[in-house]
Amino acid sequence: MATSDPIAEIIGDYRGFAAMQRDRLLARGIDIAPYPLSHLAVRVADWDMYVHQRTLLEGHARANRENVWNGRPISLIVLAEPLDVLDGTPVSNIELIPPVHQRVYRMGLEHLGVVVGDEFDEFSRVHRAALTGQQFQSAAVDPVYVLFEDFTHVKFYRRSFFDVVEDAEGASRASPTSTTGCRSGWSPPPARTRSRADPRLLEGNETARRASRAPSQSQPRTRPCHASRDPRAARTPPGPP
Repeated sequence: MATSDPIAEIIGDYRGFAAMQRDRLLARGIDIAPYPLSHLAVRVADWDMYVHQRTLLEGHARANRENVWNGRPISLIVLAEPLDVLDGTPVSNIELIPPVHQRVYRMGLEHLGVVVGDEFDEFSRVHRAALTGQQFQSAAVDPVYVLFEDFTHVKFYRRSFFDVVEDAEGASRASPTSTTGCRSGWSPPPARTRSRADPRLLEGNETARRASRAPSQSQPRTRPCHASRDPRAARTPPGPP
């Protein structure tokens, strides 16, 4: 991977990952070429790595709609410039997920989100044999997905859940003083939670591994959003698992 791509230096070879998932789907009879992409998801093994990668990604973002989900924060990074994957398909969003992970996942680039739109129900019916299951994350976010043997996924949505979260938050959640929007204000307990994932799957890129070993005092902590005091700002919107 060329060092001229700062996002690849942070999260790994996202173009190669997207192409691999596309080809795996084609082998199962699913062609994602007609559909837009929602996001790339990256899972990290510990809190320090999460804070470090979040800070680096925010340097290339116009917003981070971080929210607490399942007891820990999820960063929803909206890039200032979209990534170019799959022969020109743009991806503007990165989901960054720290522990605790709900089950065994691949660390690093873990899933690709695809927006099927109004064809969602028909898509689910036609490809039922190739799909692994469905997640019911909220009334508005209920993706079907394919799980591969290396514990990576492709998820198929009616709407990008980034759009669903943005609608739920409203304009009042954006910070007037920061291009990275709101932070959740969440911080880990004194004994940092470590991933329970199979150690063989903790294969984040080399930059991430070095970052996880950096002294914790060098990592910035979360800070609360200084936006509107609208009580709706404390409500957790629909989000990922």
